[in-house]
Amino acid sequence: MLIEALVPAASSYAKDIDFVWELVFWFVAFWFILSEGIFFYFIMKFRKKNSPKAEYISGEEKHQKKWITYPHIAVLICDVFIVVAAVKVWYDVKQDMPPTDRTVRVMSSQWAWTFTHPGPDGKLDTADDIIKNDELHVEVDQLYHYELHSRDVLHDFSVPVFRLKQDAIPGRTIMGWFTPTLTGEFDIQCAEICGIGHGLMGARIFIESKEQHESWMAKNNPRGENLLLASNEGR
Repeated sequence: MLIEALVPAASSYAKDIDFVWELVFWFVAFWFILSEGIFFYFIMKFRKKNSPKAEYISGEEKHQKKWITYPHIAVLICDVFIVVAAVKVWYDVKQDMPPTDRTVRVMSSQWAWTFTHPGPDGKLDTADDIIKNDELHVEVDQLYHYELHSRDVLHDFSVPVFRLKQDAIPGRTIMGWFTPTLTGEFDIQCAEICGIGHGLMGARIFIESKEQHESWMAKNNPRGENLLLASNEGR
């Protein structure tokens, strides 16, 4: 809820990633408030005018060690919860690739994005592919795979509303996936310093309804301009 108040969650796994982030946030906040509260309490309680001269404590005796050991164990238990939650989300997002019939190609270069969309046949590298600079068009509630490439240097494909951030490495094809869940127009960023034009390397993702996406494909399809008319006549 903390992140979503600033940046909407627009993918199927965005809320899972937000949960891990907030889990870390609240654990850290708890220990920070507790430790700082105790710290300032002792400052006030044992200030010079109310206390005798301080004595040296080695910390080796059992009753002294417990003030380190018990909090240490409690923090480790919190860490276990964080690791378990993070590994599960990492596996679901990065390791488990659900099947899909739609794939988009993302090409990064200094300093622009080139997106290759499948046409009505749903396949890449065919005559009806739609290629756009700095515009990615997808249909809501459809699972997409993406092929991520870099033409020159390290870039990073970042879609904040998806909670998606993936490095693009020259010479490698990196596969990933997402399912858009919210219609609208949102930012795409390069999140890796890639040269003097890095700050200008922005793009937009358009998440459209089925009807909007079909209309966009028909208008931009290189094989003809009458696909939308033919589709409407067939309904």
